[in-house]
Amino acid sequence: MKKIIVVCLFLGFLSCKSQEKKEAIVVDVNVEEFQQLISQKGVQLIDVRTPAEFKEGYIKNAILIDYMAADFKEKAFEGLDKSKPVLVYCASGGRSAKSAKIYKEAGFTKVYNLLGGFRAWSAKGLNIEK
Repeated sequence: MKKIIVVCLFLGFLSCKSQEKKEAIVVDVNVEEFQQLISQKGVQLIDVRTPAEFKEGYIKNAILIDYMAADFKEKAFEGLDKSKPVLVYCASGGRSAKSAKIYKEAGFTKVYNLLGGFRAWSAKGLNIEK
């Protein structure tokens, strides 16, 4: 009888454990890792620089959502899918780190921040759109 109770408790524990919600995390990645992530299907690439910075050049397929705009938090989630990876970059990594945290807190499950930002990307001579 004790064995049955122990087994039931163990199975109950396992079922509770498997139902725990996976916590979203922000992963800081280098240029090479970011480039690999961009090539995956279904990723959402977000540029949080200003429109003037964006006009000077951006990573292909990036969506501009200006972190400095007063309505950033309102526009930050428009048309995005919380279940798909979000890749965020800015000029040097500061604004994107803050933005990544906002996406995480909003329930996005996979959030990646480009270390060094667009400057690091440009320094590697990777594809830039204008």
